[in-house]
Amino acid sequence: MTENIILTTGLYDLIKEQIRRKKVTSQEEQILISELKNAKQVLRKDLSPDIVTVNCRIKVIDHSTLQESEYTFVAPDKEKLKMGKHSILSQIGLATIGRKTGDIIFWPFKDGEKKIEISKVEPFIV
Repeated sequence: MTENIILTTGLYDLIKEQIRRKKVTSQEEQILISELKNAKQVLRKDLSPDIVTVNCRIKVIDHSTLQESEYTFVAPDKEKLKMGKHSILSQIGLATIGRKTGDIIFWPFKDGEKKIEISKVEPFIV
């Protein structure tokens, strides 16, 4: 797992707002607050292409089932689940945001804690 997550200032502020509005569970809140304290903030143009952010497509492996899933992350107002576009503020978005290919994450999902690994990150043009 990456020591510090890497975020744009806009995403940093969006996550803080999610916490402030109590849109996350208490477990998620504890993790996110801890991560934000050490987060590295960068300009969008300085964000490495292998970092999970808005307008990217990722593949993750669930270590308990060894199943690989793909997610496309968009801004919250652009979410269209029927088209496979997930908000970056969804549970899987918050679990992976600011992390990079190869990172292993333990996250308290609604159906229990999971160990997931980011196997691929690529830009997605909206």
